[in-house]
Amino acid sequence: MQNLTSIEQFEQLKQEEKVVFKFTANWCPDCHFIDPFMGEIEDKFSSFTFVSVNRDEFIDLCGQLDVYGIPSFIVFENGVEKGRFVSKDRKTKEEIESFLQTM
Repeated sequence: MQNLTSIEQFEQLKQEEKVVFKFTANWCPDCHFIDPFMGEIEDKFSSFTFVSVNRDEFIDLCGQLDVYGIPSFIVFENGVEKGRFVSKDRKTKEEIESFLQTM
């Protein structure tokens, strides 16, 4: 999974087909809970590009997108938001996969 490095990169990536932005932070235990199985999810949903967004580095972007809980996921396709799985709750592998299957 690549890491977001700039707002310009975010704007460029969201114009592509099927991009999943995963909002996370180094200090977030629920974010680290999903780390062991995120590789499997990326492999299973290989039609998506996965991008990790560090909430602390991109706090203004999180505010723009109404992302106040992490880990959270937002899917864009060709510049249009297609769906979001945004909450402060811990997410399971099954919940993430179920969300992505609807995209």
